[in-house]
Amino acid sequence: MEVKGRTREDDLRMVHAAHASRHHWGVVGTPRNLAVGEWQVSRVYAVLGRGEPATVHAEACLALCRRHRLKGWVLAYAYEALARAAAVAGRRRDRDRYLRLGGRAGRAIRAADDRDQFLRDLATVAR
Repeated sequence: MEVKGRTREDDLRMVHAAHASRHHWGVVGTPRNLAVGEWQVSRVYAVLGRGEPATVHAEACLALCRRHRLKGWVLAYAYEALARAAAVAGRRRDRDRYLRLGGRAGRAIRAADDRDQFLRDLATVAR
């Protein structure tokens, strides 16, 4: 995702890889794996500047967190994905709301390394 000078083919390969990973976890994974897979697909679309599919997959991530009572870094990253998708789509009010929720969830992450990494990632959401 961070490669400079990606081609259109590179972008498509990245989208296909993210969807393939999510499909794999849908066959053999736990709810946590599924949520992470949805986050990953959302992130790819956000990197590509595609707000609508980024939002769809971020919402799916949060729905899995709620349905399966997933907390910690998984829930925090669901909010990060929603904030990032909203930023890409130009929805400032939603972005700010999810940044607040993500910050709250992120500060509750118990492991210091995970918490610090999440807060660094959250800070990269465009304002």
